[in-house]
Amino acid sequence: MSDAGVTIRDVEPREYAAVGALTVDVYVGEGHVNPESPYVAELADTATRAASAEILVAVADGDVVGSVTVARAGTEFADIAREGELEFRMLVVGKQGRGLGVGTALVRKVIDIARTEGWRAVVLTTMPTMLDARRLYDRLGFEHVPERDWKAMSGLPLTVMRLPVN
Repeated sequence: MSDAGVTIRDVEPREYAAVGALTVDVYVGEGHVNPESPYVAELADTATRAASAEILVAVADGDVVGSVTVARAGTEFADIAREGELEFRMLVVGKQGRGLGVGTALVRKVIDIARTEGWRAVVLTTMPTMLDARRLYDRLGFEHVPERDWKAMSGLPLTVMRLPVN
């Protein structure tokens, strides 16, 4: 998938470090996760995620400018997916990718995967501080599912959103 000079594709092992650094930069650098949180190690460890989940990257001018982790229900990285749901996590767009439609392209690719593979819905968890992401999810038709909201180990409230696709 390519749009406006941005290509969405599966991550390559040589890009694991760049994806990990970008994910930490967005989550920690933009104040979503405390730098002392044990979650930072998980955000940085792209190789472990890639072993049991699908990682997509957005590439512009040869650089990784965005990424998302796609987890099928019942797998290690599916936190909230129930039977028939495809979950995505760790959606990030670096500063150099902002305004290029990278986030939208990554989420649309996840939705396409869900439709192609016959999943009934796509689900995600978002944080209260992720306002740009929330606007994107709302625009694409995701709806808040308050009865599925949960809290991180730190006590931070997390919002679950869902989009029926089939």
